[in-house]
Amino acid sequence: MTEHPFLRACRRQPTPFTPIWLMRQAGRYMAEYREVRARYSFLELCHDPQAAAEVTVTAVEKLGVDAAIIFADILLLLEPLGVGLSFAAGDGPTLARPLRTPADRDRLQRYDVADALGYVGDAVRAARAGLAGRVPLIGFAGAPFTLASYLIEGGGSRNYIHTKSFMYHHPAAWHALLDRLAQLINAYLRLQVTAGADALQLFDSWVGCLAPDDYREYVLPHSRRALAGISALAPVIHFGTGTGGLFPLLREAGGDVIGVDWRLDLDTAWAYIGHDRAVQGNLDPVALFASPADIRRRAAAILQRAAGRPGHIFNLGHGILPQTPVDHVRALVDAVHELSAR
Repeated sequence: MTEHPFLRACRRQPTPFTPIWLMRQAGRYMAEYREVRARYSFLELCHDPQAAAEVTVTAVEKLGVDAAIIFADILLLLEPLGVGLSFAAGDGPTLARPLRTPADRDRLQRYDVADALGYVGDAVRAARAGLAGRVPLIGFAGAPFTLASYLIEGGGSRNYIHTKSFMYHHPAAWHALLDRLAQLINAYLRLQVTAGADALQLFDSWVGCLAPDDYREYVLPHSRRALAGISALAPVIHFGTGTGGLFPLLREAGGDVIGVDWRLDLDTAWAYIGHDRAVQGNLDPVALFASPADIRRRAAAILQRAAGRPGHIFNLGHGILPQTPVDHVRALVDAVHELSAR
């Protein structure tokens, strides 16, 4: 498996074609996923290792992608803290008891990652067995800032007013919170590698809302701690959106591969990151609503910007949207394989 094109690309080694996988490749846009979801709530599906493995493997079989990603959610790590995590249909995640003051941090429950999240490790083992060595399996976790933003906002946010206010007004409590999250993340990533994950992705989905100075002061030490020692175990992809102004800092925080969204040309981003790191990206997820011919043209443009340099993993700039036509996703996968064949 170490010689699989996806893992070779993570190490910036030559590959016979550009490997591709897609964030949220197991999701509502796929009929097979909806059939499984009809039997489970979202959290029930995440908690059932066999069902989570089933949708993980099915996405690979239906799309022909070059890596699987375990079906889970970044907020599972918050659930044992006792914050009342729930997922309402169409509304996304909500936390019944968000953290708004330093005193709120003290009521967060302590837990052992192996005990509380062992079902994710079981799902990794089941998915690895189901994949039968066909493609590598990616595990993942949310990054300290993104998890803290959910904890403090109580859900998604447009401007992160509560999060930034907490950060600015209670810096000691902020750093203590992120330090605790970083320790949990590190243990969680190690759990997934031990269970059989071949690579890992750290999702800092919302960190692009920060100015570089704020990232440097309030986030960088904690992201670095979350990833401490992990690259020695498995390749790490460090992903965020809207992070064009943060690439050197994300690189400093850690990661063998840096995720690039669609807001910056791939070659420009790669030069900014440095060619001694691999990159992942960077098609706009909404581009999958274009015609298959246009999708092929857009894929070709991204591949041209990568210029055949070892270390490019094709992906979207964020996750597949629920309304996306499945045949358009397959068209993208086929186009990337055909156009990048060396």
